[in-house]
Amino acid sequence: MKSTQDQKLELAYTLFCDDVRLELGNKLSYMGVFQNIVVPQLPVWLPKLAVVNHWRGDGVHLSEVRILMPDRQQALVASQPARFEINHGSADNISFFVNVTFPIAGQYVVQTLVDSNLFEERILVVSEQQLIAPEEEESEAVN
Repeated sequence: MKSTQDQKLELAYTLFCDDVRLELGNKLSYMGVFQNIVVPQLPVWLPKLAVVNHWRGDGVHLSEVRILMPDRQQALVASQPARFEINHGSADNISFFVNVTFPIAGQYVVQTLVDSNLFEERILVVSEQQLIAPEEEESEAVN
């Protein structure tokens, strides 16, 4: 997926979370970090979703993030291109999405594009799982 022009650019990690805040001292705080979305019932609505990409390398780039439906045929959400510059070896690029509804269970594909070229894909699993009430768990443990 990475082209030869991207050899100086490395995507160190990608985080999914509910929100990101800039704190004093230029520190980032991540709220509600997750790898998968497990809910008792679908569809599930998220008021806010942040995709954090941490880059290493150098240069000025444009980044886009899009989340594809499990069939990979249509985008659920897509960000506008955002410029980021890597100084001193690393930089963070955060894409915020608001009012995102995941309509079905499945493996959603989170694509990161750099300078309009596909750079990386990550899978975000959305699943439905019925929760067991605490009283039911206790009565099952006794029997």
